[in-house]
Parts: sequence; C-alpha cells; structure tokens
Amino acid sequence: MEKIVLGIFTHPDDAEMVCAGTLSHFSNLGWEVHIVTMAPGDKGTAEHTREEVSRIRKVEAANAAKIIGATYHCLEFEDVYVLYDRETINRTTGLIRSIHPSLVFTASPNDYMVDHELTSMIVQTACFASGIKNMEVDIAPYEPVPYLYYSDPMEGKDIFGKPVIPSMYVDISGEIEVKEKMLACHASQRNWLLTHHKMDEYILSMKRFASDRGQKAGVGYAEGFRQHLGHGFPQDNVLKEILGEMVINK
Repeated sequence: MEKIVLGIFTHPDDAEMVCAGTLSHFSNLGWEVHIVTMAPGDKGTAEHTREEVSRIRKVEAANAAKIIGATYHCLEFEDVYVLYDRETINRTTGLIRSIHPSLVFTASPNDYMVDHELTSMIVQTACFASGIKNMEVDIAPYEPVPYLYYSDPMEGKDIFGKPVIPSMYVDISGEIEVKEKMLACHASQRNWLLTHHKMDEYILSMKRFASDRGQKAGVGYAEGFRQHLGHGFPQDNVLKEILGEMVINK
C-alpha cells in the first residue's frame, strides 16, 4: 500500500472542520497528505468579488495544509454549482489518479448543503473509476480502488435535524491544537459566517463539536467517520489497521 492519503471536500476550511485531526495523524506517521477542494470558496464572502475571495481563500487553504506538511489542490469549480456531470467526474477522477491515494476522505452523503452532498457522490464515482480504462481521462488508471471514508456532516445532522451516527471515531485529542491552527488560517470566513450563518467564533464551534464527538467515543476530542462498503470497494477497515487504538469502533 502506498502511503498517500487524500482529503477531498467542497470548500476551503471543510477539511479543517471535519477531518484535519485525522489527516494530521497520517502526516505524523510519514504519509504523504493531499487536501483538495472542488471550489475555491468564491461565494463565501459578504465583501469581496469572486476573484478576490478565491485568491484569498486558496492562499488560506494552502497555508493551512502546510501546517501538517500537506499539499493543497483546487479543482476550480464554482460554489453552489458543483454538479454531478461528465466534466466534474472526469476532472475529479483525473486528480485522484494523479495523486494515487490509498485512502480517500470526503464529505458526508447527508449534509446541510447540496454542494457537499454532490461532492460526496462525485468522489465515490471518481474513486470507483480510478481503475476504469475507457474513461475520458488522460491520466492512466490504477488499482485497487482506494478506501473511501465519509466525514461527519456539519453539526452531525442531516437536513431534517436527524443525527448522523458515525460507525467509528478517531481520537484527535493530541491533534486538536493543530486542527485549531489550520482552521484559524481561514480568517476570511469569520465575517462571512457571522453575516450569512449568524455564527461567530467558528473555531470554538469546531472545538465544541469535536468535544461532543470525543465524549461519545470516550476521549477528549474526536472526528467521526463512516466507511463506504459498497460493492467494488475494499471491505476491511484499514483506518483501524493504520491508526490502531486511536480508532474507536462503534
């Protein structure tokens, strides 16, 4: 198994909210870490133009990734217009093939925003297509299909307010400060979240949720995940094999 892990989410700061502690564990173990966003966060502003905020947010994302020695990539789709279509699937498949990850983390299939849910679907298809020959993708296919894990949705609930229960937790108690530093790199989002979501202190919100997940796992702070176990995907829980006792199965 190649020691390459990929977190692919919709917007800059998504990975930091739900997956950064786990990615930090992989970095500590010597894995090559990549963080990808489908879009540059071009709608996440109440003050800048699309071009301005895209530049700002991509710099913030790259700086956050550097904290754990990760590489940041952006597929340059648009916020709100992340589509499950031929171009998006082909480009996402091409990126996954170019990185060649053994494990992929992505957004929850059930989340507060359709962009996140479609990202989840697109990544599922792109992982499955990583070894398919007759795709409209210039980069050569590779096998096997990478392990795929879904992160928690925002606030751990679906659009009806029903809790989304992880099948496993990763203890990130030792990485919470790193996760906080990574999220703090996304300073442009404070005013936007306050204006649009009526949510201030987004770092404290992240820590409260990580603490809540930690309580359910019996540790200080945790991130929750569900493994994709559909036909054609690996069935063993390699996350547990790699991270050992840091993974708490439920």
